[in-house]
Amino acid sequence: MKRSIGIVFLLWACSHLAMAQDKIQWLTFEEAAELNAENPKTILVDVYTDWCGWCKKMDKNTFTDPDVVSFVNEHFYAVKMNAENNQRKFKFKGREYTEATMARTMRVSSYPNFVIMDSKMENITQLPGYREAAPFLDALSSLYDNFTK
Repeated sequence: MKRSIGIVFLLWACSHLAMAQDKIQWLTFEEAAELNAENPKTILVDVYTDWCGWCKKMDKNTFTDPDVVSFVNEHFYAVKMNAENNQRKFKFKGREYTEATMARTMRVSSYPNFVIMDSKMENITQLPGYREAAPFLDALSSLYDNFTK
């Protein structure tokens, strides 16, 4: 039953991605983990806080750039994670986390910060700090090429 729900969700997500390429298709961490179990893919985790001005600028400028949107949606499961959210709980690799405890586990200490995970859901690296669209795309593209070949 869980598997068929996951497959239905995966099909819905894929059709939704095909129709809406004008924005990044942000997922929760557990949604990305579930999709990754069915169809392994690199994961981009945007770790932010509500008070972070540079995080908001990334959302407004970088994450609306059509080239960034296209590249992220094609090559990554994109996750939004609030580093101060202790409310929502989820399980990952047999342990319970909140977004805040997961951010600490990932050793994120500045915002915005982008954690890149491989298809086995292991941390590869971090891209800390605000980036304009072109440099962000260059960094993601380089990382993707280096870690997926």
